[in-house]
Amino acid sequence: MPSPANSSTNRRGNFWPAIAGIFVAEIVVLLVLSAAFVAYLNWSSDVAFAEFVAASKLSAAAPHSPLQAVKGHAPCDWSA
Repeated sequence: MPSPANSSTNRRGNFWPAIAGIFVAEIVVLLVLSAAFVAYLNWSSDVAFAEFVAASKLSAAAPHSPLQAVKGHAPCDWSA
């Protein structure tokens, strides 16, 4: 039967593989989270750009600005 002093010495030397495994797991988790964050930013910027294009097409199609529509008359013709 091995002595308790000898087995504790063996257990102390085996912590480096566990530390390396934890380190690799942390790196993998950080890479996955970073990829998810970049994908979210890409998706949200695509959505924002689509909304911007839709709004600019809508404003280009409108003949008058919203302020002129509220006043109820067309802008003055300065050439008259």
